[in-house]
Amino acid sequence: MPTQTLKLNKPIIRGENQVTEITLHAPNVGAMRGVSMRALLDLHVDALLPVLPRISDPKLTEQEVEKLDPSDLLQAGVLVASFFLPESEQQDVV
Repeated sequence: MPTQTLKLNKPIIRGENQVTEITLHAPNVGAMRGVSMRALLDLHVDALLPVLPRISDPKLTEQEVEKLDPSDLLQAGVLVASFFLPESEQQDVV
């Protein structure tokens, strides 16, 4: 399963720890339950909110996704959308 790593511009604070990067795994059909593929491709925030916690490592909560810096959310959305491309073209996105 393809993955992409995102270095966050603004770390996520978890107690005394900071999450500075997340790895996103290509979503399977179950990870996209209840979400329109078109909305994901259009980078709709409401579509990304439930999907990112399902495909992130470390696992993000929906509340953490809501607090992401807008530039980090945009980059995460671009990476999610890139998973819909053929694998041969995914490396060109990042």
